[in-house]
Amino acid sequence: MAGRRYRTAIVGTGGIAVAHVQALHGLADRAEVVAVADVDLSRAKTFAERWDVPHAYDGVAELLDTQQLDLVHLCTPPERHAPLALECLRAGVTVLVEKPPTLSLAEMDALVAAERVSAGHVATVFQHRFGSDAFRLRRMAAAAELGRPLVATCSTLWYRDEDYFAAPWRGTWESEGGGPTMGHGIHQFDLLLSVLGPWREVTALAVRQARSTDTEDVSMALVSFDNGAVASVVNSVVSPRQTSALRFDYEHATVEVDHLYGYDDKDWTLTPAPGHDAVLAGWTAAGADVASGHPAQLAAVFDALDRGEAPPVTLADARRTMDFVAALYASAFTGERVRSGQIGPDSPFATRMDGTGAPWKETQRPVTNPA
Repeated sequence: MAGRRYRTAIVGTGGIAVAHVQALHGLADRAEVVAVADVDLSRAKTFAERWDVPHAYDGVAELLDTQQLDLVHLCTPPERHAPLALECLRAGVTVLVEKPPTLSLAEMDALVAAERVSAGHVATVFQHRFGSDAFRLRRMAAAAELGRPLVATCSTLWYRDEDYFAAPWRGTWESEGGGPTMGHGIHQFDLLLSVLGPWREVTALAVRQARSTDTEDVSMALVSFDNGAVASVVNSVVSPRQTSALRFDYEHATVEVDHLYGYDDKDWTLTPAPGHDAVLAGWTAAGADVASGHPAQLAAVFDALDRGEAPPVTLADARRTMDFVAALYASAFTGERVRSGQIGPDSPFATRMDGTGAPWKETQRPVTNPA
C-alpha cells in the first residue's frame, strides 16, 4: 500500500536547500513542498518562485502557526539548527536537520530532552549512510561474512579557499562549531562509525595550517573500537587534489570507496584475501544501485514515517557521532586520550567544541599568499 503524501517546508534557502528541494521534487508522490522560510523574505520568495512553492515566510514561528506540516527541513547555518529544531519540536513537528545537527553535545542533549515530550522527532542528514553498497557492507559485516574488522582509514581531503570562508558564519566556533571536522569530514567518519560500531577511544590533533579562520583547517585522529578494530581519520580543507575515501580491512577482504561528494556502486571495490574468493559472491549479488545522497535518505525518512517510526538518522545515532567530534577536539586541545562518553555536562567541551580554547586562539591568523 502506498504511503501518505507528507506536507514539508524548507527553512533556509541557501545552497544546500537546493539539494533538498530537488530531492523532494524527485519524491513528489511522497512529499509536497508547501512553504519555505528565510530571514531574508525576498530571498525566500525568489526561492519559492523558482521551485514552485506556494508560500514564503521570514520566520519559523509564522510558518509553524500558519501551515499544517509533517516535516521541516532545516538548511540554515549551523548556529540556528538547535534553536529552530526546538521550535519545531514544541509545535509537534518532525524536523530533518542538516549537519552538524548542533554546535555542541549540550545542544544535542537539549534536543533529546525536548523530543521526549514532543510528538515530533529530530533526524540528521548523514546521507552517506544510505547508498546501496554501504547497506551491503554493513549487512555482510553483521553476518560475519568478512571476518573480523581489523583496520580502517577515513580521509576527507578537500580544498576550500579564502573566498569560501568569506561567509561570516564559516570558520568560527560560535556559528559553525568547528572546522573540517564539524563541517566537512563529518559525513565520511559518520559512515565509518555506522560500519564499525561503537568507538572506544580517540587520540587526535587539530591544527590551523593555512586558512585565516578561528577553527582548525586540518584534523587527524587515531581511533579504537569496541570490536577491536583501529582506524585513522583525516579531515582537511587545504588539499588541492580532493578526495573522500574509506578503506575497511577485514580478515577476509578489503572494502574501499573513493569518491568526492557522493558515491554509487561503481565507486566501491572489494578485494578478497587469498583463499576467500567466496566473499565476492555476496558483494556482487544483484541489487539496486542506489547512490548516496539526499534522495536516498529522504526515501528512508518517508518509509519510517509511513511505519509510524522515528526517521533515520535518530538523535541517538547522531549523538554518537557528535560525541566523537567532541572527543577529537578535546584530545587535540588537551593532549590526552579521550574515551567514548567521557565528556560529561561539566566538561568545557560539552558546551563548545573548542572547549578550553584552541592553542592558536591568541596568535595571529595565518595569511595565505602574503604580499
